[in-house]
Amino acid sequence: MPLIYKVIQSDLFLVETKDQGSASPVSNSLTDLAFTHCNSYIKSELGSDVTINFPEKPINAWSLGDYQYVINAEIDVTSDSSTTTRKYVCRINYNNKDNEEGALDSANWSVYGLSGLDDI
Repeated sequence: MPLIYKVIQSDLFLVETKDQGSASPVSNSLTDLAFTHCNSYIKSELGSDVTINFPEKPINAWSLGDYQYVINAEIDVTSDSSTTTRKYVCRINYNNKDNEEGALDSANWSVYGLSGLDDI
């Protein structure tokens, strides 16, 4: 165990970044784009068998630091003539770090997790 404590206290996992995380929800241009890219990912994953209506803004968005975000939002899903509102959580990362020139391109984002929509 002493070795583990030394590793934890070291800067071995320290990442130098201009994007600091926040325990409180945040709203900025990158969280807005993260929300948009999560929605695009959801639409592509669910396919054309369902109709999805997305809200204008997420319920909350958090920055985990180093350009990683957690988005919490609701969507309306219509399938077989019935509509249900579902909440989801999406974990997404902007791969180009502080170079925001490619932030609109979905190829520069990676979705690492999506929950709440498993049974659709």
